[in-house]
Amino acid sequence: MQELKTDILVIGAGSGGLSVAAGASQMGADVVLLEGHKMGGDCLNFGCVPSKALLASGKAAYGQAHVSAYGVADVVPQIDYAAAKDHVHDVIAQIEPMDSQERFEGFGVKVIREYGSFVSPTQVQAGDHLITARRVVVATGSSPLVPPLPGLDQVPYYTNETIFDLRDKPEHLLIIGGGPIGMEMAQAHIRLGCKVTVIEGMKALGKDDPEAASVVLGSLQAEGVAIHEDAMVAQIRGNTGGVEVVTENGEIYAGSHLLLAVGRKANIDRLNLEAAGIDHTRTGIKVNESLRTTNRKVYAIGDVAGGLQFTHVAGYQAGIIIRSALFGLLTKAKTAHIPWATYTDPELAQVGLTETQARARHGNALEIARFDYHHNDRAVADRKTKGFIKVMVVKGRPVGATIVGHQAGELINLWSLALANNLKMGQIAAMVSPYPTIGELNKRVAGAYFTPRLFENQTVKRVVRFVQRWIP
Repeated sequence: MQELKTDILVIGAGSGGLSVAAGASQMGADVVLLEGHKMGGDCLNFGCVPSKALLASGKAAYGQAHVSAYGVADVVPQIDYAAAKDHVHDVIAQIEPMDSQERFEGFGVKVIREYGSFVSPTQVQAGDHLITARRVVVATGSSPLVPPLPGLDQVPYYTNETIFDLRDKPEHLLIIGGGPIGMEMAQAHIRLGCKVTVIEGMKALGKDDPEAASVVLGSLQAEGVAIHEDAMVAQIRGNTGGVEVVTENGEIYAGSHLLLAVGRKANIDRLNLEAAGIDHTRTGIKVNESLRTTNRKVYAIGDVAGGLQFTHVAGYQAGIIIRSALFGLLTKAKTAHIPWATYTDPELAQVGLTETQARARHGNALEIARFDYHHNDRAVADRKTKGFIKVMVVKGRPVGATIVGHQAGELINLWSLALANNLKMGQIAAMVSPYPTIGELNKRVAGAYFTPRLFENQTVKRVVRFVQRWIP
């Protein structure tokens, strides 16, 4: 057994773990990084990167068949599903060097390609290494949840970890789960020539603003995706090339392939958390506001800590941990300014409170500012007029923003900035946007907030009339 001592031990080389390892090492700490599977974690290999690459293939195919409105003849796209998957893996390969073992060893990080397991509150075993660390950061991420559905163990199925290796185009893809992953994969596959049925036990995109979600769901249905809500799965049956999903109400949905997209589970099974005195729940490791576990020498970051499961959240939390572990600063992770987006077409993005949440919390103090895409000149020129932006405002400050439409994932950045820095709507309105841009929507919705105050206010009108009589 080889014994090592280090300042910071990071378990898991996904987004959060890599950010901690790179930052801490470059600031002078001695860092050991453990990864038993793929460098880059879920986001690079099975999640954000491949899903957006496949969506890009679908968008290209859809574009060829829907360009007549621009004065260009529609054509029937010649889709090569295997080549689309080649594109996906090429994108991964291009990004891979940024997360590679060699790059991080260049930062001075000692990378050990083994899983880690606690043997004491300060010691972790990884292969034939026994590592003693002053601080440990658990960043093992999450994996697809595979529910114990009757018959599932007898039927071939895919998750986000395996679907990107499928090279034969599904004739009819059944997707269990109507969350962001399920809906993104539904649109990608319908546009690549597959028949797609989504089976959701509750409401599709149920965590998002219902009005905004309905815009996305309507678009997918218009493209041919069959979406069945309130359809709890009771049984799976069939075999390769022929799968049936039976719901509790007796409905039967038949397809050629099955994709599970019903959620995530924290990767804690290998960690032996009990040996380190670390408490956990069904959703992940328990942490406080500073991301410390019940063992004060151990932090947990990203998906494994429960909470919001997004790559950018893990990256944000990495900064919190670096300030705490390296400099001893009292830091707390916040979530009010954390945005998220679903990259369907149209996109759906949210930061802060939804309208429903804001009304429940702020009551009559809440004001809603809204602006529709069809009033934006660039959206009209690009024929991207479906959607809207609405901002929840309390005492002149935004407390949440919902955007559905073209480039919603880009537009939401400004509102994350606003919430992070407690900006006022007046400061957003003071921004000057180049014309014509989609980004002008953010300024225009701020203007919509002030419109009734300026143009419908009788006091303002009286003041203007008085001043006009007296100025030379």
